[in-house]
Amino acid sequence: MKAGLLKILRETDQYISGQQLCEHFGVSRTAVWKAVGQLKEEGYEIEAVKNKGYRMVKTPDVMTAEEIRSRISTNWAGQNCICLECVDSTNTQAKRLAEDGAREGTLVTAEEQTGGKGRRGRSWASARGENIMMTLLLRPKIRPEHASRLTLVMAMAVAEAIRKVTGLSSGIKWPNDVVVHGKKVCGILTEMSTEVDYINYVVIGAGINVNQEVFPEEVKETAGSLFLELGKKIPRAPLVAAVLEELETFYEVFQKTEDLSALCTAYNRLCINRGHEIRVLEPGHAYTGTTDGINAKGELVVKRTDGTITEVYAGEVSVRGLYGYV
Repeated sequence: MKAGLLKILRETDQYISGQQLCEHFGVSRTAVWKAVGQLKEEGYEIEAVKNKGYRMVKTPDVMTAEEIRSRISTNWAGQNCICLECVDSTNTQAKRLAEDGAREGTLVTAEEQTGGKGRRGRSWASARGENIMMTLLLRPKIRPEHASRLTLVMAMAVAEAIRKVTGLSSGIKWPNDVVVHGKKVCGILTEMSTEVDYINYVVIGAGINVNQEVFPEEVKETAGSLFLELGKKIPRAPLVAAVLEELETFYEVFQKTEDLSALCTAYNRLCINRGHEIRVLEPGHAYTGTTDGINAKGELVVKRTDGTITEVYAGEVSVRGLYGYV
């Protein structure tokens, strides 16, 4: 009921009478009063006026299941929402839930991670209450070898959600770094459990730097946050909801073909590598070239300086700008 109550209070500037809420939810006035009291304890400012009812005054930046569910309009993504105070890793927790039979679309978020992971096993840490750490559980009916393409799909969802919620011009540095004004604001990690020809589940984690103000010395040249780029604090739950809505749309398109053939145009529109000289770093080898974006397999199509065309698979390859990160 709390998620529904939040949605109603947020979507109107008028007072909503206790009787209207009782009839809407089919509960007693006492139940409504208790739910409002619980929301107040969580930091919501709700005005209660006799003979008028209730009105939302201010919403705190909280990451609760009720707050997120009250904001999403998805069919399945995030409808089962688990929000934790502290966890080793949202990906690891999502995998535990998947093994226990959790349904597709289950979302795990955390205010703090103690063992977050990045690409190639790198550690990733975040201060409590500043950023978004979220993982979505999927059970796609696709070939296991095609699952890695879902990382690019999530990057699209995050980039589009940032644009819609903040107005910032976000893009993707292939394959899955979401960038704003040349700074990385989101990293994505996809993990899965498979049989020979069957996927048990896929978990996709996204770490979005939302309100972080300071970064460690070793990453401050390349890392940024939405707060630093926009100049003001950003509520996190609306951004989570927007990511879920974008991801659900892109994912359903992806599942029909198991590739990015129907999403190439949208991805390439967001790809900041396009039209620039880039440097491709392979183990023990590097070369330069230009690119117009990805192909249907999600590979970066690179025209080398000698004129040859190379289709680059993410794997252990890194792509940089000719003179730096982008």
